Amino acid sequence: MNASGAGYPLASLYVGDLHIDVTEAMLYEKFSPAGPILSIRVCRDVTTRRSLGYAYINFQQPADAERALDTMNFEVIKGRPIRIMWSQRDPGLRKSGIGNVFIKNLDDSIDNKCMYDTFSTFGNILSCKVVCDENGSRGYGFVHFETQEGANLAIKTMNGMLLNDRKVFVGNFKSRRERELEYGTKVLEFTNVYIKNFGDDMDDVRLKEIFSAFGHTLSVKVMMDDCGRSRGFGFVNYGNHEEAQRAVAEMNGKELNGRMLYVGRAQKRVERQSELKRRFEQIKQERISRYQGVNLYVKNLDDGIDDERLRREFAPFGSITSAKVMTDGGHSKGFGFVCFSSPEEATKAVTEMNGRIVSTKPLYVALAQRKEERKAILTNQYMQRLASIRSLPVPFQQPPPPPPSFYLPPVVPPNRAFYNPSPVAPVRPTPHWTSQPPRPPPQYHPHSPILRAVPPRRLSSNISTMKQASTQMPRVGSHIPSQRVANIGTQTAGARAQVNSSVLRTMTQYKYSCSVRNAQPVVNHTHLQQVMEPSVRMQGQEPLTASMLAAAPLQEQKQMLGERLYPLIHCMHASLAGKITGMLLEIDNSELLHMLESPESLQTKVEEAVAVLQAHHAKETSHKSGHTSLM
Repeated sequence: MNASGAGYPLASLYVGDLHIDVTEAMLYEKFSPAGPILSIRVCRDVTTRRSLGYAYINFQQPADAERALDTMNFEVIKGRPIRIMWSQRDPGLRKSGIGNVFIKNLDDSIDNKCMYDTFSTFGNILSCKVVCDENGSRGYGFVHFETQEGANLAIKTMNGMLLNDRKVFVGNFKSRRERELEYGTKVLEFTNVYIKNFGDDMDDVRLKEIFSAFGHTLSVKVMMDDCGRSRGFGFVNYGNHEEAQRAVAEMNGKELNGRMLYVGRAQKRVERQSELKRRFEQIKQERISRYQGVNLYVKNLDDGIDDERLRREFAPFGSITSAKVMTDGGHSKGFGFVCFSSPEEATKAVTEMNGRIVSTKPLYVALAQRKEERKAILTNQYMQRLASIRSLPVPFQQPPPPPPSFYLPPVVPPNRAFYNPSPVAPVRPTPHWTSQPPRPPPQYHPHSPILRAVPPRRLSSNISTMKQASTQMPRVGSHIPSQRVANIGTQTAGARAQVNSSVLRTMTQYKYSCSVRNAQPVVNHTHLQQVMEPSVRMQGQEPLTASMLAAAPLQEQKQMLGERLYPLIHCMHASLAGKITGMLLEIDNSELLHMLESPESLQTKVEEAVAVLQAHHAKETSHKSGHTSLM
């Protein structure tokens, strides 16, 4: 085989159709008898390092490479016949189409070697391939000749010939773009007509009688099922385009046996699927543009709210085109959508209805987003939050001295943890002020708000510290691992230490017992409601509303809520105010706003948090006592 002028390195071979387990060592052992080898490279995936099924072998001498191509092509390695050809580094040669031949209608028994032996008589072959899938040959393949003359000779000789009793088509290779242009020209002059929706009582003879009125029919076929009954569609092929076009114009939409016929140009499956996909995308884009800025997403709906109630709640803000509560088996899924006629009405509804209590729950109202947009926004927020946490300084923590004992304690690394490791290091709060001499305890009056005992300038620092502690704190009512609550107590200790110690001494202290649950203080809801307003006014702040919270940056919303919740919780449980506030800050902002407005709801959540802490303390105490008895 003469390899000169082919546009590839004369001593470099391409080896394809390799098994994924074939390595460079196997290829060297196979090809080294042909001559000295400079290098062998099996191409692999960058990420998984799995073989891509092909390799390149560089020989020292072109004659050795040509000998390997002639004698080792289609030999079997690990159960697969390999395919060898000259390495074509120039993509222009492959994409030009010069010398490339397309063969179709091949028998399933014809493989790469059989096609190579058949077409090699017409000229030097650069590459030869039968396209296969997991089921075997797909019935077509390609042969790339070194020259266009060899390709023309193969087309002239083999087109229409029989290969294994099947007439094959052999022609010049055409790119996808060329085929689409050629097919588009044929579409304008179609002769094959597709008819559907004529029922199961139609046959070939009757269909031919109906459509022969428009011209000479070359073939008529009604598609049948396994039982011999009509599947409701068929094809009619006319002699020229004008007759087929006249049949489509006259019969499409016409009623036959009580059914409306569809008559149109026959399409291939790929063309029909691409057209349906294009039409679907167009409808989708139109729907997105039509609902942009006017469709609202409403969640946290009460189970008793239906479509009519949802429409009635949002009706005061404008003209509603649709209101729908999403259901599953007749039961509400807790969310729905409301669509207005203008963006201004939708914006007004979001401002007024977000956080408003309907039935028993505060609503969450926002502009509806597509799944892709919502996923991108959540991913961006998560990455920003993770970056801000990693940017916080981590101060050096001196390990506490070991307790006195007659036995040497086990050596535990400073970073050892008794819970699942986390990529984010815990951050200890740093005081924002220097230590001061103790102050005399203030006088407590029953009718004065308890917040007066806490200096307002320290309140924001306390809440900021509690927010850091609450990052590892579970939601109220969830199961709390004992190690996790121990960490919570360590992190919130600094927050409680920052509250005036004299005030804590005047408050009721709790002692937990394994067998007896401590009595809970009875909180007067009327008195708690009276404390809410003065405590807010003393801080010089207006009552917190949903619009104020939505206008604040995301990282400041929990800070604003914590500054309102802490003094109220301090009135009920002074010693546990830091822990409980941190636990409640894990709840959704709309529910926290509802707690600020409803003393009953706040009292319920606080009691639930205290019960969780008591249960943990009892479990931890019993665990320690059991450990002591074992010692």
